[in-house]
Amino acid sequence: MADIFPPLDPVFLDLGPLKIRWYGLIIGVGALLGLWIAMRESVKRGFHKDVFVDLVLFAIPIAILCARLYYVIFKWDYYSQNPGDILKIWEGGLAIHGGLIGAIATGFVYAKIKKLSFWKLADIAAPSIILGQAIGRWGNFMNQEAHGGPVSREFLEGLFLPDFIVNQMEINGVYYHPTFLYESIWNLVGFIILILLRRVNLRRGELFLSYIIWYSIGRFFIEGLRTDSLMLTESLRIAQVISITLIVIAIGLLLFRRFKGYANERYLDVDKK
Repeated sequence: MADIFPPLDPVFLDLGPLKIRWYGLIIGVGALLGLWIAMRESVKRGFHKDVFVDLVLFAIPIAILCARLYYVIFKWDYYSQNPGDILKIWEGGLAIHGGLIGAIATGFVYAKIKKLSFWKLADIAAPSIILGQAIGRWGNFMNQEAHGGPVSREFLEGLFLPDFIVNQMEINGVYYHPTFLYESIWNLVGFIILILLRRVNLRRGELFLSYIIWYSIGRFFIEGLRTDSLMLTESLRIAQVISITLIVIAIGLLLFRRFKGYANERYLDVDKK
C-alpha cells in the first residue's frame, strides 16, 4: 500500500495578512487560458481582438457574484446564521450554474450594446467556458470539496489514480469519490469535442447549445454521486433539476432556430456581427 500523506495545503502563498489560495489561483488560470483561446478564435471569425477582453472585464466579476449569490441563496439556513462567511469565496462555494447565468446574461447585454451577434460570441466562447470549468474543478480538489460519497482506498487505487489524488480524497479518515475529477475529465472531453465541431461548420448558435447539452448531461449524473449538493427538496438536487431544464431548453432552441430560419449563418462564416 502506498504511503499516506497529509492533505495538500490549500494556501498557495502565505504573505501574513494576505493569503493566495490555490482555489482562486486555479480558477484564474482557467479563466485566462479560456480568454486566450477565445481571443485567438475571435480574430479568425472577424471580430476585433479586444472584443473578448472587454467582455470578460464585465462577465467574470458578474459571473463570480452570481455564482456566490446562487450558492448563498440555497444555503441560506447556514449563511443567515453566519453572515460574516458570505464573502469568503476563497473557501469555496461558487455555484457553476449561477456563474453561467451571470455570464450568459452579461454576454447577451454586451452583444446588444455592441450590436454583435450573441450567438456568434457564445459559439466562440463555448470551448473556453468548458475548458475553464475543467481546470476550475481542481480548485475544488485543493479545498477537498465537491467530492462524492465514501469509498475504499482500494477503490481509488483501482482507478489508477496517482497517490496525491488518492491521499487528497482522504478526509478525517474516510476516502471519497473524486467527483471533481470525473467532471474535470468530462469537461475536458467536451472541450475536445467542441474544438472538433468547429470544423463541422455547424449553424450559428449550435456550438454553444452543444456545450450546454454536453455539460448538463455529465453534471446530471456526476451530481448524483456528490454529498454536498444544493437541495431543492429533501430528494431533489438543484443541479440535476437545472441540468435537465437546460438540456430541454437547449434542444428546444436548436430545433426552434432551425425551424424559424434563425440559424442559417454558419460558424465559419466571417462577418462583423
